[in-house]
Amino acid sequence: MASSLVSSFQPRSAFLGDRNVFKVSSTPFAQVGYSSKTIECKESRIGKQPIAVPSNVTIALEGQDLKVKGPLGELALTYPREVELTKEESGFLRVKKTVETRRANQMHGLFRTLTDNMVVGVSKGFEKKLILVGVGYRATVDGKELVLNLGFSHPVKMQIPDSLKVKVEENTRITVSGYDKSEIGQFAATVRKWRPPEPYKGKGVKYSDEIVRRKEGKAGKKK
Repeated sequence: MASSLVSSFQPRSAFLGDRNVFKVSSTPFAQVGYSSKTIECKESRIGKQPIAVPSNVTIALEGQDLKVKGPLGELALTYPREVELTKEESGFLRVKKTVETRRANQMHGLFRTLTDNMVVGVSKGFEKKLILVGVGYRATVDGKELVLNLGFSHPVKMQIPDSLKVKVEENTRITVSGYDKSEIGQFAATVRKWRPPEPYKGKGVKYSDEIVRRKEGKAGKKK
């Protein structure tokens, strides 16, 4: 009995004229199906927040065009077709998606932030502060120009836009203020670009809240 079981499991060599026979299971395989399911994009946490409008701000909405006017100035913005702005009876503004796409989800939070910056800008305003660090680094305001001495062979002169106000304190502290947040940030970034802070001594133009990661310089040869 045992010998018959052993012989049945020993395949014969091809040199003897018989081929090795392998049994394959005839059990049918289950067919794999793919189901398409529409996944709805989650609403942006920033985009779904309402925007409060102060009493001293006027809103004019015509289709996809928005105009905001306040005591500090006036701003305008055009919305893409993926989002729309609605005004509720309570006086709040809401940015809503018109379609469920990936781009609409991206535009939702972005244009809600831009709209809120417009309302806050024309009512309260924004400001950005910079600090000059370095021996001989100075800044002055000459009419509508910001004059910077940053170690070059010549002073750097920058034209101040009409919508911005630039103030210099202690010759090393620059304050840029206005109602357009994007224009303030662009002007401050251009000032900083002339002499970005370097990591060894920290010299350069930096934002007041900027943290410069310092590096250790080369050590001299040990005797």
